[in-house]
Amino acid sequence: MKKALTIAGSDSGGGAGIQADLKTFMAFGVYGMSAITALTAQNTLGVQGIFDVSPGFVRKQIESVMTDIGADAAKTGMLSNAGVVRTVAEAARAFRIPNLVVDPVMVAKSGDPLLAEDARQAIRDELLPLAMVITPNIFEAEALLGRTIRDLDAMRVAARELKTIGCRWVVLKGGNLDIESRAVDVVYDGRELVLLASPRWESRNTQGTGCTFASAIAAGLARGMAPMEAIRQAKDYVTEAIRTGFPIGGGHGPANHLTGVSSRWK
Repeated sequence: MKKALTIAGSDSGGGAGIQADLKTFMAFGVYGMSAITALTAQNTLGVQGIFDVSPGFVRKQIESVMTDIGADAAKTGMLSNAGVVRTVAEAARAFRIPNLVVDPVMVAKSGDPLLAEDARQAIRDELLPLAMVITPNIFEAEALLGRTIRDLDAMRVAARELKTIGCRWVVLKGGNLDIESRAVDVVYDGRELVLLASPRWESRNTQGTGCTFASAIAAGLARGMAPMEAIRQAKDYVTEAIRTGFPIGGGHGPANHLTGVSSRWK
């Protein structure tokens, strides 16, 4: 049984955060573990409250997992503040966590902020260089680079610039841009730039799709897939999860983490 660790916030509504991550790991037949960075009072309508976990206790959770069970891959999500970011980066180095996927979560689907301003620079300087894969969306890439990204050409330029930060692979997610009725992601490894396109489903059931995508990549890496293979599989999984998402609650419902489970376990 391969193992993957999620280092992220908890979503009481179950659609995003560690709840989405653990569901995704299980969907790929990977044993999931968690280090919780923050508690959120959250539902499909928004985030009603955030309670940060201390950096020291985040470190203790990671230590407990890595010194006993270990991990074949790990994924970071909501890290809340600069202290937690630095702690996670230190732990990733200390325990030599392999196949690290960094989803630089900054804003919830509802628009509520999930990352303190001082943490953005810490993510760029200390965490992204440790990553095998980073998965920013358009808004996160804009925050990391300090400029607007309006079209596919700008995405190509941004992906190349993000690669210079030090990560191995960049996946710049383009779901926030409507490019000929497609959701186009730009993948760059420093040599080849690849466009991954999928149908753009008009759905409100998209809560946690960023978390789910990054976790699906981590699960693929944990199972020994090459990065490009893991990224393609994750793209297909999230596309179908959105298409079959659940109309739960009055806002952005969750994606369907059970999509394709029976065939994937064979």
